[in-house]
Amino acid sequence: MEEETVVAVMSCECCGLEEECTGEYIGGVRAYFGGRWLCGLCSEAVKYEAGKSSPRAPDVEGAVRAHMAFCRMLKRGGPAERVAEGMCQMLRTASGKQRR
Repeated sequence: MEEETVVAVMSCECCGLEEECTGEYIGGVRAYFGGRWLCGLCSEAVKYEAGKSSPRAPDVEGAVRAHMAFCRMLKRGGPAERVAEGMCQMLRTASGKQRR
C-alpha cells in the first residue's frame, strides 16, 4: 500500500505567492532560509544575491532581508507592482494547467 504524501499550501514571506509543497520540502526551504518560507522565484533570487556576496560563504540572511525589503517596495504600488502581479498571475495560471 502506498503512503499518501501530505501537501500544504504555503505563502511566500516575501511576495505572498502561494505554492503547494510537501512537508519535507517545506522543512528544507525553511532550514536554508533561516526559518522563513520563500517561494521558488524568491528563493532563486535570494540564492543568486547571496552567491554574489561570496561564493564560498554566501550571506543568505542578508540576501533574504534585502529581497524582503525589495518585495515590500513593490507592494506599495505603481507600475512595478502591476508587472510583478501580472507575472505572478501568469505563473499561477501555468502551474494550474500543469497539475491537471
